[in-house]
Amino acid sequence: HTELMLKTFGADLCSKIDRSGKTRIRLVGQPELTAQSIVIPGDPSSAAFAAVACLITPESQLSIRGIGMNPLRTGLFKTLVEMGANMAFSNFRLQNGESVADLEISSSNLRGINVPADRAPSMIDEYPILAVAAAYARGVTRLSGLAELRVKESDRLSAIEAGLKICGVSAWVEENDLVIEGNGNKILGGAQIKTNFDHRIAMAFLVAGMAAKNAISIDDNSSIATSFPDFCSLMGHIGAILNQQQ
Repeated sequence: HTELMLKTFGADLCSKIDRSGKTRIRLVGQPELTAQSIVIPGDPSSAAFAAVACLITPESQLSIRGIGMNPLRTGLFKTLVEMGANMAFSNFRLQNGESVADLEISSSNLRGINVPADRAPSMIDEYPILAVAAAYARGVTRLSGLAELRVKESDRLSAIEAGLKICGVSAWVEENDLVIEGNGNKILGGAQIKTNFDHRIAMAFLVAGMAAKNAISIDDNSSIATSFPDFCSLMGHIGAILNQQQ
């Protein structure tokens, strides 16, 4: 993102992968940068919650406009399509050097797959919501190479495993892999999730509750403002029922 933005402002910059597989960046110092009007693409990490909510909720359709499609950020979308998600991308365009597209989604019968470890960098923040999709898929999903999830805002690997289990989903950790045996329909729910003040754990399990047999609650929602302060109002606008208890 930084490289594309700098080039938009007029920096003399290029990057390429050398024979050893390392990225090399060439930058000419002290260029004349020119002010620009910037259109910021929709964040794929935020769009992920609405997208998965649509996929797991029967008879749902959703349009999301102007999502950033930088190839280093779209691992979740690629994975969901492999799981059988009804997702169509259209109206591709460039905005300030960034690839942007619109997304049409409809509810889908997802299937379990093996997600390779080398995909983690392009979707590292999306594993909590991907785990929710896997819980609603048919069959086993293995998410590999998740060591970094242990050192995020919380130990997300343990939090995801624990949250799924108390919601009636069979899930377990094998070294740095998370294995989820999907129910293929509604999950049981009816639990309160300990979020550890982690915004992505909080939002992911609220989405899980939107299609569960029984409501799912979280112990604290204040962390959501960290990355998505309009989450509750936006999800309510598209049909989610979110109640804040006093």
